[in-house]
Amino acid sequence: MLLDLKLSPRAQSASIWALYALGLVPAVWTFYLGATNQLGADPVKIFERSLGLWGLRFLILTLAVTPLRDLEIFNGLRFRRALGLLAFYYVALHFTVYAVLDQALNLNAIIADVIKRPFITFGMAGLLLLIPLAVTSNNASIRRLGSGWTTLHQLIYLIATLGALHYSMAVKVLTAEQYLYIWLVVVLLAYRIVRPKVMQAKKARRKAASHVSSR
Repeated sequence: MLLDLKLSPRAQSASIWALYALGLVPAVWTFYLGATNQLGADPVKIFERSLGLWGLRFLILTLAVTPLRDLEIFNGLRFRRALGLLAFYYVALHFTVYAVLDQALNLNAIIADVIKRPFITFGMAGLLLLIPLAVTSNNASIRRLGSGWTTLHQLIYLIATLGALHYSMAVKVLTAEQYLYIWLVVVLLAYRIVRPKVMQAKKARRKAASHVSSR
């Protein structure tokens, strides 16, 4: 049975703003821990990695909206834009901490890192691809771009792949948690391949149920 919260327009707007507020709590909390010297021996690196991890988490949640709705588990379409923007905010903050606190805005060092270190190359590519998606995440862009908007936002699948590669290559040894996130990205991307068959089967079930009820 599809879980779909029936809310008034005002309540829907409030729930989305609440999601933004709640979604930014990890960034604020981690910043507080860093400012009060509670992030260990390498606070910059921990802060940077925490922001990147939350960016990946929100990417995964964004990708999960469609299959959860298709499989009649939860209809979270109204939250998808907020989840996608939260992913962008965290990835952008992740890069900002890297560029400002880690590399001290040394452009040459940043460019050298992007060229020489593949995981940073993947991360930078993901960030650059996220920018047009964030800029066009509004109703005006949907109307202006038409069907092109959907095509543009399919970049989320490539971005999630780049994010998973960046995340997995950033460390020498993968933990169980990292394997979990990588597995989730793979499953959610694979779902897009089988989705036409899932929707076809869903349509057939509804047609059969309608035929039975009409007797």
